[in-house]
Parts: sequence; structure tokens; C-alpha cells
Amino acid sequence: MWASHAWRAGTVALAVGFSSAGGPPLGVGLVAGQAPQERDQRLYPALQREPGDPEVVARGQAVYGISCRACHGQDLRGGDLGGPNLLRSQLVLKDDGGDLMGPVIRDGQTGVGGSSMPPQNLLPDDVAAVVEYIHDVLGTASRQGGPPPGEEVELDILVGDATAGQTYFANRCASCHSPTGDLEGIGARISRPQELQNTWVRGGAQNAEPPPVTVTVTHPSGERVTGTLERLNDFLVVLTEADGRHRSFSRRGDTPRVEVDDPMSAHREMLPLYGDTDIHNVTAYLVTLQ
Repeated sequence: MWASHAWRAGTVALAVGFSSAGGPPLGVGLVAGQAPQERDQRLYPALQREPGDPEVVARGQAVYGISCRACHGQDLRGGDLGGPNLLRSQLVLKDDGGDLMGPVIRDGQTGVGGSSMPPQNLLPDDVAAVVEYIHDVLGTASRQGGPPPGEEVELDILVGDATAGQTYFANRCASCHSPTGDLEGIGARISRPQELQNTWVRGGAQNAEPPPVTVTVTHPSGERVTGTLERLNDFLVVLTEADGRHRSFSRRGDTPRVEVDDPMSAHREMLPLYGDTDIHNVTAYLVTLQ
């Protein structure tokens, strides 16, 4: 049996299907036409609540470690005894103050395929504390696959060989770039190594406007028309000339001749060829260009 729920934002709802056993999302789809006033504020109360009392959360963590950890795991994502991932559980996501989790913790539950959760002999205050702890983890957890909790750690990516990077640069990059020309002082201009690495691999800054792709169309008569490429396929080429005039030309095979100048093509062609060692070595070399 599959359950489907939706996160609504503005006029679009994001629908995600989950396995009843706590598996990964089955699919994502956009559902249009949902007006803001139609939002169900109780859809995921577990993610829309104020932080819990720290003392209650701490008590719940201790009780969870004794009574729940073996089945549901230290991080609530499932344990050695086969308990489901609580961070993806529909029951947990829809719980409001223990109205759904409380009875299951106290009385147990028979699941799909004959799996079952035995009742837990806990005091009411302990049940409430476990519920509070689970909600606290759910409310503060990062996205799936996110970094571990704690302060952000700056990755040390300067692990390459600058001399090898200089050799690689001379063989693969020097036909377009120069350490005494366009890349002079790049190590000082982009001081963070990670940003520098991302910039040169990408071929430019993240938010920079990419250089235009130009095209030259040469007719059999010898007439040449050059402009910014707008569209190109086997049957048509569309361009914009320097004065803003749009031109389109039909194509039949190699007639007219079409020559495309894409400044970023070399970077795109190199992307599948880089190895991790190549990237680290080039970055280590570019850092030295102060």
C-alpha cells in the first residue's frame, strides 16, 4: 500500500509518494491550481512546530536509547532489528503532539507483511518525552544526504601537485589561457581554493553571464552573415546580427555552410575527461598564480 502526500508552496504542490515501510520517495510531480488559501497547515505538523523543551528532549533521547534504538537506529533511520526509518514514517510526519505515535508506542502495532512493533512498557511521561525527542530530531535534521550536524567544515582541496598541474595546464589549457594573460593573479583574485576550483572547471564564475555563441553562415555565392546563435538544427539556423536584426536560413545538408564559435565548448568537452587527480593538480597550480 502506498501513501501520497504533498508539500504546498504558493500555487504549486509538490507530491511525493513514500513506501509504507519507510523507503525512498517513489516519484515527484507538480500539481497546479492549488491556491495559497487552500494550504493544509496540519499536513506535516511534525515540521511546523516550535522547538521542544530541552529537558524533555534530553529525557526522551535517553529513553529512546534504551527502548527504541535497537529497532530504529541511533539516527532514527532504522536499526539492526529491522525497525523502519522514523524520519520518513508517515505516522511520524502526521503526528501532532503524540496523537498518533503515543498509541503505537504504548500498544504496539502490526505492520505490512506480518512485521510488528511490540508494546513498550513506558510511563506516560516517558512516552511523551520520546515523542518530543523524535519531533526534535525531525525538525532539526538536514535534508537527506546533507552534511553531518555541527559547524560547517571547510574542505581541504589543496591536495594536488602544483608541478604536475602546471604540466597539465601547458598541455591541455595553454592554447586558450595564459598564466601571464587572462589568468594572471587568479590565485589572489579568487582566494578560496574551492571557489577557484569550481570556477576553472565550470569555465567561469557561478553567476557570470556565459559568453555568447556566434555563428557564421556562408552561402554558395560567398555571402557571409555573422551573428549571435539563437537556434540551430539540421534544417534551420537562426541568428541575431549586431544591429539586432533576426535572420533565419534553411539548411540542406552542408548548404549553406555553418560555422559555430562557442567559447565554452572546450570546457564542456573536457568535463568527462578530467580525473580527480587532474582537477586537484590544476587547482594546486592555479593557487600559485598570485
